[in-house]
Amino acid sequence: MSALGVLPAQAIEGLIRTGAIRAASPVSPAQIQPASLDLRLGDHAWRVRASFLPGAGRSVAERLPDFAMHRMSLTGGAVLETGCVYIVPLVESLALPRDLSAVANAKSSTGRLDLFTRLIVDHGSEFDRVEAGYAGPLFAEICPRSFSVLVRPGMRLNQIRFRRGRAVIPDEELARLQAERRLVDGDAHIDGGIGFSVDLVARDGAPVGWRARAHSGLIDLDRIDHYPVAEFWDPVHPRPGGGIILDPGAFYILVSREAVHVPPDCAAEMAPYTPMMGEFRVHYAGFFDPGFGHAAAGGAGARGVLEVRCHEAPFALEHGQIVGRLVYERMAAPPDRLYGAGLGSTYQGQGLKLAKHFRSP
Repeated sequence: MSALGVLPAQAIEGLIRTGAIRAASPVSPAQIQPASLDLRLGDHAWRVRASFLPGAGRSVAERLPDFAMHRMSLTGGAVLETGCVYIVPLVESLALPRDLSAVANAKSSTGRLDLFTRLIVDHGSEFDRVEAGYAGPLFAEICPRSFSVLVRPGMRLNQIRFRRGRAVIPDEELARLQAERRLVDGDAHIDGGIGFSVDLVARDGAPVGWRARAHSGLIDLDRIDHYPVAEFWDPVHPRPGGGIILDPGAFYILVSREAVHVPPDCAAEMAPYTPMMGEFRVHYAGFFDPGFGHAAAGGAGARGVLEVRCHEAPFALEHGQIVGRLVYERMAAPPDRLYGAGLGSTYQGQGLKLAKHFRSP
């Protein structure tokens, strides 16, 4: 396959067969998503005193002695504590052809736990970016921010997407696709992607969001639908005059006002709208696979869950305020599987939804 765009699942399988994607243990079919590959934690981690990038001409292994505090085994389970930074070698490595680059992002459940996870590669000067033709190991930088977590080898916290050439769909074409296919419901604000806004309207007394509780218990990432929401989250309700006030340092789960559709020949990524929009950041786990919210995959539109952290000052967030954008990309070919279509996809058709580890409130 030599077409430009994001590589689909069947092309990722081809990269595994040809050795462009390598692994210390065989890649499981469950790791292969419609337009991305889940990456697995190796069997040990280093606790480091600071986040770092190796920089041009230097490997992660060469830089680790400058920052490593101690090495820890993940076999049998290990606790990653809030406020600490860890570097974990991944099971997968790459030997990409010269025309293929990659980008990584946290998986949805990882982001919803405020488990900050980024990809690092040898000679890298950016997180989550893999230059075309890269050959070498992959590492995850992990920093739990709200909850300490129990991890084991083989867990999948981030994912990687492969691209050939420039795949971003320009605004003019987005406008046409919106008119023909309704990429989002309602009016689309198109400017470097499709803008999405926050939904802060209370319905039947239900919360409009959730705020992570301080000093909560440990979360075992293997436990699904297990933890009581009230032990880890406080409900967020709008003020009498509407909107909410974000507290500095607090982490929130909110939801977009727009329902998102990703057609089978497209992929999308959530990105910040502009750093000038306020004293907060939409901390995003941003890949939207082909079929997300799309009728062909059993969806009827799905809201985007927003992981929001306020920074220096309290910030008043209003209903309908634009907080980010969806950047759509062309697929090199439609994938042979779609998000939600028999894949056990957790968040198809979602509204305001916490990570899968929590019982439904």
